[in-house]
Amino acid sequence: MNQTKTIAKILYYICLVLSGGYLITALYSFFCMTTGFAVTPYKEDQYLHINYPFTEQPFLNIENNYPYIIFSFMAVLVTYGIFFWFSAKVFKVFFQPQLFTEVNILQLKRFYLYNIFLPLPLVIIASFFTEVESIIWGLVFIHFMLGIFCLFLANIFRQGLHLQNEQDLFI
Repeated sequence: MNQTKTIAKILYYICLVLSGGYLITALYSFFCMTTGFAVTPYKEDQYLHINYPFTEQPFLNIENNYPYIIFSFMAVLVTYGIFFWFSAKVFKVFFQPQLFTEVNILQLKRFYLYNIFLPLPLVIIASFFTEVESIIWGLVFIHFMLGIFCLFLANIFRQGLHLQNEQDLFI
């Protein structure tokens, strides 16, 4: 079990860093695009460079049209920031002193609901405004399978909590 706790703790911190990176990038990009700070248009305003703060070095390159910016850029940054936040919470479950708790089941539930019910509608809505590449449908399927797997895991945890509560009553 120590191996599981160690791996879970490492993955927890990696996911926290990734979540922070995605969400900070989304906030910085939103700030830059709304204020014009550190944004350089190029190729006759078809594309934008979002530069590193206080430099002319490009940090991100994006198309300069609103459906693309909203659905292919900002939505991806925000949803993956949230995905990695929920992933971190799931990994945190596995290094807690008590595994079968309502709080841990809630973390698993949030993760599976997010992965089962958000990617497909988001991609379908995005497909009305921008071209969705075929690899994205594969990612939607992977998120769906992750959600189903976590649903099974949450049900196992629920059963474990039930058995644990019965054991506590018996003693």
